[in-house]
Amino acid sequence: MTNSNRYFFDIIPIDYHCSEEQAIEILEKFPAPELPDGNTYFDLQDQQEGNSIKQRLLLNEYEVRLTRTNKQFLKMSFSNNAGMIQAKMWDNQGAIDRYLPLLEAHTIFEVEGVVDVFNGNKSITVNRLTAQHEDVNPFALLPYTKMDIPNLTVELFSYLHELSEPYQSIAIAAMEHFWNDFRLAPAAKGYHHNYLGGLLKHTIGLMRITRYICTIEKDHVEAIIKLIQVVEKAYKKEIYQSYKTENDQSNPLVWRDTIDHLYKMLQGLIACKEETPPYDLLITAILYHDIGKLLEYDHAGLSFHPFKFLFPTADHKILSDRKQAGIAMDSLGVMVGHIPYGMLLLTKIIETEKIELPVAAIHELIHCILCHHGLPEWGSAVRAPQTLSGYLIHIVDYLDSRFENTELVK
Repeated sequence: MTNSNRYFFDIIPIDYHCSEEQAIEILEKFPAPELPDGNTYFDLQDQQEGNSIKQRLLLNEYEVRLTRTNKQFLKMSFSNNAGMIQAKMWDNQGAIDRYLPLLEAHTIFEVEGVVDVFNGNKSITVNRLTAQHEDVNPFALLPYTKMDIPNLTVELFSYLHELSEPYQSIAIAAMEHFWNDFRLAPAAKGYHHNYLGGLLKHTIGLMRITRYICTIEKDHVEAIIKLIQVVEKAYKKEIYQSYKTENDQSNPLVWRDTIDHLYKMLQGLIACKEETPPYDLLITAILYHDIGKLLEYDHAGLSFHPFKFLFPTADHKILSDRKQAGIAMDSLGVMVGHIPYGMLLLTKIIETEKIELPVAAIHELIHCILCHHGLPEWGSAVRAPQTLSGYLIHIVDYLDSRFENTELVK
């Protein structure tokens, strides 16, 4: 199997080689999840303001809030295959006290209400909620990637099987332990790749860009400059389209405020010009950079194996008592975050699998995980990248997360 599609504004070739026998072997060991066949869904964006709706939806989160006049209302978030749906319910005739026990006990509801629009954003003003009693297929009521997951799986493992040792063992061991969750996981709750399969797609996106920078173009600095020039062109097009549509705020500019940041990171990268991009280390770090999201987020269909892997002697009863629903922040994971969890999973794999690796290489891998957000105000665990690999993983993560929001097909 040879793939010759292209990525990132058709600039980056998706070029990997895998025989049919190898693909079958990969999918037997790392099967893709089953998706619903011919599933239809309600899309709030297709509805007009004032429309009455009655839909079966999956509850993500809810909380009681106060209006500016100190009146209570319920703020809720639901999901279906089309994506996240924001909703609210006013406290009319004791509605909050009446519905809170149902929200605490159930995950699937028949939602009746009216479509509302505020600042260009559509939501539902809920009049009635009816709890539904059924098991949840996570792909039936959650948004999921429309990409071919078996093909993404084969592509991922084709890249991992190219790695030299011990990096290949570090990468494959993570998938052997966490594949059932990794293949399902979203990469975010709201900003980018916020759907089932999003983490898999995002991870592969970083690998595609890294392969282009490190193995396809002759010079990694020239490659990054080419990519920035592509972004500049896309940004100009966005600005012009925004001008033509005047005050349309429903489509914010994806590439706003990105150009200066990319050039700043490029200057930091150039200061590391004595280094050579450590390709195998980078691909391994990319696999782990967001793997901590298996603990940071929760959703229907997610196991708690990563928690049990990290903390085998702990009492896990609080996990087994969970009510899982839509994509939400995990109540435990949010206290730590995916960046520290990624570091913990990496070091635990190396220790558990008894993989020998120079201590400097371990620190380089950890540094890539800790700095991939680039800046402390964006969640980076270090002040700034300190190595070539640190700058590279931030740049490719930054590019892929924003490029995702330019694509029509998830």
